[in-house]
Amino acid sequence: MTLHLVALGANAGVSRAANARRVSRAMGVLAALFPGRVAGSALYATPAWPPASGPEFVNAAMSIRAPLPPARMLALLHRVEARLGRVRGRRWGERKLDLDLLASGAAVRPDEVTQSRWRRLAPDRQRVETPQQLILPHPRLQDRAFVLIPLAEIAPGWRHPLTGRSVAEMVAALPAAARRDIRPLPAAKKALVKRSGVA
Repeated sequence: MTLHLVALGANAGVSRAANARRVSRAMGVLAALFPGRVAGSALYATPAWPPASGPEFVNAAMSIRAPLPPARMLALLHRVEARLGRVRGRRWGERKLDLDLLASGAAVRPDEVTQSRWRRLAPDRQRVETPQQLILPHPRLQDRAFVLIPLAEIAPGWRHPLTGRSVAEMVAALPAAARRDIRPLPAAKKALVKRSGVA
């Protein structure tokens, strides 16, 4: 059984509440597909990434224990996105729903050299270079407060297989200003738990 870590986000709704509903619905769909094998974070309001690229996001994280290889889990996430209205368009544009596979256990894909190259890619190159294959762990995982803070609720002890740092340690290394920008939406969490059983 592999522990898959997933980031969820939406910012193309007519309001923060609409984005929260879409993320909650995706969490409910995944909880129904893997009953008793998921954990979900609270929902968070987060600034758009890159800065000034669009409306703020609602973000969350989930862990899913499933006997699926990474490629099959990613394909399943893409099917859930499509089912809930995602149409892939401009990179880093507004999204009805975004489900990113962050990690699958300690898997490194496609290999250590390639993962490390993408992880160390300079910020100016990140805007223009896009990998054409699955990179695990997600190469920007350690840099993004909107991913790490929700993830720390459900998998604080997961360790990056190449850097050795835990999620909790990566959160602690974030700039204080980046952490301040991530704001929990507690009412949305309560509604999600009641409806789908995600904990």
